[in-house]
Amino acid sequence: MKKTVVLWSAVCSLFLLSACDTSQNETSSQESTEQTTVTSQENKDILATGNWYKTNREALDQLILANGKKSSSYDAKNKPYAIFDWDNTSIINDVGEAVLNYQIENLRFKMAPAEFYNALKTDIPDEDFSDDWKNQTGETVNIEKVATDIQNSYEFLYDHYKEFDGDQSLDTVKKTDEYKEFSTKLRYLYDAIGDTFSPDISYPWVTYLFSGMTSEEVQKLSTEAIDKASKQELNDTTWTSPKDMDSEAGQIKITFHNGIRLVPEMQDLYTKLQNNGIDVYVVSASFIDVIIPFATNDKYKYKIPEENVYAMELEKKDNIIQAKYNDDYFQTQGTGKTKTIKKFIASEHNDQDPILVAGDSSGDVAMLSDFDNLQLGLIFNRVKDGEIGELSKKATENTDKSGKGYYLQGRDENKGQLINKQETILFGEKEAALLIGQ
Repeated sequence: MKKTVVLWSAVCSLFLLSACDTSQNETSSQESTEQTTVTSQENKDILATGNWYKTNREALDQLILANGKKSSSYDAKNKPYAIFDWDNTSIINDVGEAVLNYQIENLRFKMAPAEFYNALKTDIPDEDFSDDWKNQTGETVNIEKVATDIQNSYEFLYDHYKEFDGDQSLDTVKKTDEYKEFSTKLRYLYDAIGDTFSPDISYPWVTYLFSGMTSEEVQKLSTEAIDKASKQELNDTTWTSPKDMDSEAGQIKITFHNGIRLVPEMQDLYTKLQNNGIDVYVVSASFIDVIIPFATNDKYKYKIPEENVYAMELEKKDNIIQAKYNDDYFQTQGTGKTKTIKKFIASEHNDQDPILVAGDSSGDVAMLSDFDNLQLGLIFNRVKDGEIGELSKKATENTDKSGKGYYLQGRDENKGQLINKQETILFGEKEAALLIGQ
């Protein structure tokens, strides 16, 4: 009987030990699951690795942690905010140019010939374009000559295309010399004006081609152009006007870039900033109704509130866009970006400075430089000289990983994506370059 009791006691002891061990394992497993959940919860507010240059991603992570909702100093009533350029910052390449190309290729204009001519000449000086923009026989060209040729060819298209006053299809009119004359010289004019005259002249000019449209029509046009250009091969296209056509400017040739790319790293950055209570704004030198659908439509995954988009503004009459800049707004290029931020954005944030500004060109230098309390300036490397080149050089010398100072982000323009370097592979090149001349 004693043996039975002892044996039974031993069995019970083993059972209790086993149960205790199982309970401990369950507790340990539960703790492990909870720990995994916490880690995942924390990681969702940190930037995805993507193709960021590692130092830049770490600095942005630190910026978010130091200023976002998890910071002890965070004030929901006085939220921090970040400012981003759009073209070649939020995306790769230029959506304004993509819309212009699409507009020309599809004859999406709502002006009569006389109105079109006036829009072309608005605020453009009469002096000759720079020497890089001579015609095919080496003669200088100016706005009067080119605008006259464009008007003459547009009159033909206006009389023949069924969406204007004619009855011919788009395919039919695009086979004519008049269309080749119109398309080449209008696309040429965009680059010739941009290279010859100051930004306050050239940047608004292309927006005047939307005259006669409503904002809704421009946004629809922009969406169509974005959808096409984002799937288009990244390449160069050359258009040439007819050689034997009677004209004022002579034969013109223009080569321009096709295609745009969305940037997943920027989509993720905007999401993580906003998830952490940091407001995101876009300040772009493109036209407001070109940017709005790209920045706000969920299908493009940037998801910026429409009221947080600032860009070039034109006057309207009875809801119709006019070929005149709206002087209630600053031109959103150069110092106009800083003025826009101070008047319309900082004023909504107790006049505090942005914690983050991102850009890619000399048109962004002012907003990258003008705020004393700016914590991080992010520059997308296009291997440019001038003021943006100087800031890029400063960024290469920054070793601070705490989210302070300037940071330089490289990209591969042939593939249309960021790369894990400060250097950039320019379009058509095989080797990466850091700074101009290097």
